[in-house]
Amino acid sequence: MRHARPLPNYLVQRYHGWKATTWTENRAWYRRLAEEGQRPRAMVISCCDSRVHVTSIFGADQGEFFIHRNIANLVPPYAPDGEQHGTSATIEYAVSTLKVAHLIVVGHSSCGGVQGCHDMCSGAAPELEEKSSFVGRWMDLLRPGYDRVKDLPEAEQLRALEREAVVISLENLMTFPFVRAAVEAEEMTLHGLWNDIAGGGLDCYDPATGSFVPI
Repeated sequence: MRHARPLPNYLVQRYHGWKATTWTENRAWYRRLAEEGQRPRAMVISCCDSRVHVTSIFGADQGEFFIHRNIANLVPPYAPDGEQHGTSATIEYAVSTLKVAHLIVVGHSSCGGVQGCHDMCSGAAPELEEKSSFVGRWMDLLRPGYDRVKDLPEAEQLRALEREAVVISLENLMTFPFVRAAVEAEEMTLHGLWNDIAGGGLDCYDPATGSFVPI
């Protein structure tokens, strides 16, 4: 593959710094992870956004979280159609093979994917309606959320839609038979969170009230 190139120098330098400090000081732990395999307690589904860093938020170590990231932290509904489903495959592996105890969906403020969905559904981004738009077709998953928030005051719609991305993902998770079985057997719990990047806040979804409450 002739288009691949060496890493940028700043990343090479950072790697050598990590290897000389963090890895060297914890080499026994890394060896144990390699030899014994991973046993993560939780799976986290979060956005690809570079500002969302769940391991930092929770102070997690290597081997603690099984993490999947995609645009707007969305989970599609269960669709065993023989096609390729990256998010669904990750969920299946986490639940059926790793048997995680917790499955956490983390949304966030100022989400570009959610903004794109809002623009598309309101007619402001016709390019996302094209069949060739991977982002647009992925954000179709959030259209039901837009329908729920479109009558809110305009200033409130985006934040509400960001939270709808979490709720819809939780709803879709329960369409997976192995997820539903694990939840109903009380072998795994589902959690929905929304992170305020600027304020450092973390809100948790409360199904009893249908709202997000600060942690």
